[in-house]
Amino acid sequence: MDRVILARIGEIALKGLNRCTFEQRLARNMKAALSDCGPCKVRWSQSRYFVEPESEDFQFDKAMEMLSGVFGLVSISPAYVTTSEYENISSLAKEVAAKAMQTGKEKYTFKIETKRGLKTFPMKSPEISAEIGGDLLEAFAGKLKVDVNNPDFILYIEVRENTYIYTEIIEAPGGMPTGSNGKGCLLISGGIDSPVAGYMIAKRGVSLCAVHFYSYPYTSERAKDKVLELAKIVGRYCGGVKVFVVPFTDIQLAIDEKCREELSTVIMRRSMMRIAERVARKSGCSALITGESVGQVASQTMQALYCTDSAADMPIFRPLIGMDKMEVVAIARKIGTFETSILPYEDCCTVFTPKHPKTRPSLSEILEEEKKADFLAMENEAFEGIETIYC
Repeated sequence: MDRVILARIGEIALKGLNRCTFEQRLARNMKAALSDCGPCKVRWSQSRYFVEPESEDFQFDKAMEMLSGVFGLVSISPAYVTTSEYENISSLAKEVAAKAMQTGKEKYTFKIETKRGLKTFPMKSPEISAEIGGDLLEAFAGKLKVDVNNPDFILYIEVRENTYIYTEIIEAPGGMPTGSNGKGCLLISGGIDSPVAGYMIAKRGVSLCAVHFYSYPYTSERAKDKVLELAKIVGRYCGGVKVFVVPFTDIQLAIDEKCREELSTVIMRRSMMRIAERVARKSGCSALITGESVGQVASQTMQALYCTDSAADMPIFRPLIGMDKMEVVAIARKIGTFETSILPYEDCCTVFTPKHPKTRPSLSEILEEEKKADFLAMENEAFEGIETIYC
């Protein structure tokens, strides 16, 4: 039996005259995800994508795994293909049903769901389901019966220019194809929130680079490695992430020594925003992305966020802004970042935390505090010392 991968789109199907642009972008992203799986052809028709192996060496299982993380796809299925003639469809249906009945049970229940995309096919969808169902009951008499409510397996039949039969539908992330909605710069720490924020914005079709602020020796090499691993995990969904590691120790020490302790976190965040904006503009990004959520910590109150935002001249997107921690943790577990995020390695946002941060700072007092140190010179030096790592 010849196998293909059938992939389905969701939101893209609602696009108008520019739909082809999104479809082409998705096809390119799928080919990139499959680049190490072996030679194959990717084509699309009627809201379906078909991955057709061109060699016996094609790594089918690996391809399924890679496609299950491609933004723009809502689900995928390993399918068997035959020509759209009833005899061939019936024969293939029996083979696929036989494979589905290899779990050791004595008897199985099933149902059939058919979609007829080929309108010249002489039978309508309900007729195909009924006839193929009858063929299966005859072929597997005593072992198989119909149960439309709670079957052991569903046999899906799609009659198109060829006919595709499958029993599995595997969830994919949905969203928009990476690269279809510009590029953003993610401020990534070693915590739970920022990788999830990167995933959420990437799901909307945004390509990513990332900035990480590194305060050696107050943060260790293992802490940096942890962040790079998080970037690598997020990069699996969006075609890779380039990480800019910023040496931030001198700036944090200056803030700690010269500025009011209760304002230090907001002052630090403002410096990060200025440096991240320079990285973003140099990298062709249109926005900064952070993992902040209103009220989660003292530096994320409305007033503190206002003071932080005023340091940058480009938009700052916060995909998690209205989410609580449990919602974020659930997504982190789903995308595979949670276990890495909770490793006990500190980041620069936690090593200089004030005991009693001010929750309602004013911009005027922040600006006065910033006069106490030459932030421009320190930020220039930090920018020149950036290390670039590809994940």
